[in-house]
Amino acid sequence: MTKHRIATLLVFAAFTATSCTNLSRSRDLGNPDVLGQTLAEQVCSNCHGVTGLSVSPNAPNLAGQQREYLVGQIKEFRGHDRLDPAGFEYMWGIARGLTDKQIEELATYFSAQQPTHQPAEGDAAAVETGRPIFAQGIAAQGVPPCGSCHGAGGLGNATFPRLAGQHVDYLVKQLTVFQRTNERPKGAVMQTVAHKLTLSDISNVAAYIQTLQ
Repeated sequence: MTKHRIATLLVFAAFTATSCTNLSRSRDLGNPDVLGQTLAEQVCSNCHGVTGLSVSPNAPNLAGQQREYLVGQIKEFRGHDRLDPAGFEYMWGIARGLTDKQIEELATYFSAQQPTHQPAEGDAAAVETGRPIFAQGIAAQGVPPCGSCHGAGGLGNATFPRLAGQHVDYLVKQLTVFQRTNERPKGAVMQTVAHKLTLSDISNVAAYIQTLQ
């Protein structure tokens, strides 16, 4: 086979591979032409579910999450500003090649998904003990009501995330991160609040929040 023939075949193969690339099903995190919704369905769904309802209690539910909050968090992962191990072990690599447009599209997709009520993950006693912490805070410990920032129903607002229906395990881990470390440096407000909570307080309020619809 002549060199010219080989070169022609290589060019044809490269053209064919490019032409057959299916952007609507692509998992290429380094391709800026892949839509955010496609990445949500083909990549993010492995942990967070196609509709934003996570398949693991260690991964947060994203359905109905505040769009502005999602944009901020993904950009923090991309910029390596969020250091909690459960997050950076997965999200740094996933987020590093995303464009601003893709991040906006991902946030739009997941924020538009419909949350569904899930079975209670905590016991009834913990739920009832956590209810007043969320609604009223703990005055003796200087803990404000969670609802004062996250809304009475835990639905969040802009940069304050939706908490309602979030997995207990995930909530406990994140409150512990805020309490013990500086792994989420932009969460200064939560660091102050979490430091005043006992481990029992954290478990109880997480159990209540998970039951919110």
